[in-house]
Amino acid sequence: MQRQPLGATGPQVSALGLGCMGMSGMYGPADRQESLATLHAALDAGITLLDTGDFYGMGHNELLLAEALAAVPRERFQVSLKFGAQRDPAGRWVGFDGRPAAVKTALAYSLQRLRLDYIDIYRPARLDPQVPIEDTVGAVADMIRAGYVRHIGLSEVGAATLRRAAAVHPICDLQIEYSLLSRGIEAAILPAARELGIAITAYGVLSRGLISGHWRHRSLDPGDWRAHGPRFSAANLERNLALVEALRRLAAERQISVAQLAIAWVRAQGADIIPLVGSRRREQLAEALGALTVQLRSEDLAAIERAVPKGAAAGERYAPAQMTHLDSERS
Repeated sequence: MQRQPLGATGPQVSALGLGCMGMSGMYGPADRQESLATLHAALDAGITLLDTGDFYGMGHNELLLAEALAAVPRERFQVSLKFGAQRDPAGRWVGFDGRPAAVKTALAYSLQRLRLDYIDIYRPARLDPQVPIEDTVGAVADMIRAGYVRHIGLSEVGAATLRRAAAVHPICDLQIEYSLLSRGIEAAILPAARELGIAITAYGVLSRGLISGHWRHRSLDPGDWRAHGPRFSAANLERNLALVEALRRLAAERQISVAQLAIAWVRAQGADIIPLVGSRRREQLAEALGALTVQLRSEDLAAIERAVPKGAAAGERYAPAQMTHLDSERS
């Protein structure tokens, strides 16, 4: 497994990261044993970067990771952890809390659930509009000085917020959606990150399965939040799947899968971009790992651009209520 630095100030991480959210019900029911087997397979393949959130399954994801990592030497993995999203007992989203006291309290609970002494990369899941980013980042910096956190990351913030945060403490990476269907970071956010020496950990590289090449028309489980995703709506799905078919033809020419083509495209956008794949089954993981050997030529990239030009996706990447919480959409 190739390793690369996570920004100018971060650790060496695997060229591919594993996003663990889907193992805790966000995409409908998940098989616990298969999730654990997938985590172990990822570690065996050399993946070191494991991404989670304290609100994934209301702590379920952290407990799952704790079980999977119990016998794994600490130097073999890095935990990237998001905090701050608030949910009620019914699982509804009720806001975000980036106050310094809340930051430190959330960290204390996460360390307990994960059974770890420190978190490798700790990041607010969103920008709290009521709390200056300087205060939130400053609280995490306090925890670095106390030994409970190693590095600070951010998630879904715009260029201006990125600059303000970096003025308080070095930021190793920005976690943000980036794929063939979601390219909004290219105008201002990606250049700012590169200027500041901040890596991009790209989630949604397969647009939540939409451009995996395996999506089919089906009724989504009520617990699967994609049921409310604009790109999966009846009005937009056919247009988006037509883009997938265009990619399928290109993938067939290279004798690779659509998913591998889409992941390879993200990797080809720069050595400072680390894709996070949301595999929750071993066969999905194996397919994603195959993308690491795909080298796209300039003519391949040009053909992909013609097949899926920037802005071709039908529908926003989140429902309107969620879009309002994205500082990155205001950059």
